[in-house]
Amino acid sequence: MAEAAFWGTMAVTFLTREAGMAKKGYWIAQFEVSNPEAYKTYQVEVSAMFREHGATYIVRGGRSHIEDGHGAIRTVVIEFSDYKSALQCYLSPRYEAVKKLREGHATGHIVVVEGHDAEGA
Repeated sequence: MAEAAFWGTMAVTFLTREAGMAKKGYWIAQFEVSNPEAYKTYQVEVSAMFREHGATYIVRGGRSHIEDGHGAIRTVVIEFSDYKSALQCYLSPRYEAVKKLREGHATGHIVVVEGHDAEGA
C-alpha cells in the first residue's frame, strides 16, 4: 500500500511539472447505475470528499443524449483547481475507500484530465 502511494505521488509530481499558471483539472465519470438506492451512499461520501478538496460539480447526471459511439447513462464532471489536485484526489487513500461503496451498484469509468488553456485556442 505504501509503495502504491509513493508511485502515485511520483506520477503526480512528474505529470504536473510545467511553467506558468496551472490549468484546471477535471474528473469525467460515466456510469451505468444498477442499484440507485445503494449508489446514494457513494454519492454522499464522494461529495463530502470533493468539498474537502475544493472541487465543484460542473455536470452531475443531467439529461444527455449519446450522439456518437458508446457511453453511460450517468455523466459527471468535477472541476478541481488544477490537474495535480484532481489526480491526487483520485489516488488518495480516502477515494480508495469511497469507491468501494460503488462496487456492485454501478459500472463505468473515470478519466482525470487537464483543462485547456483558453488563450491557446
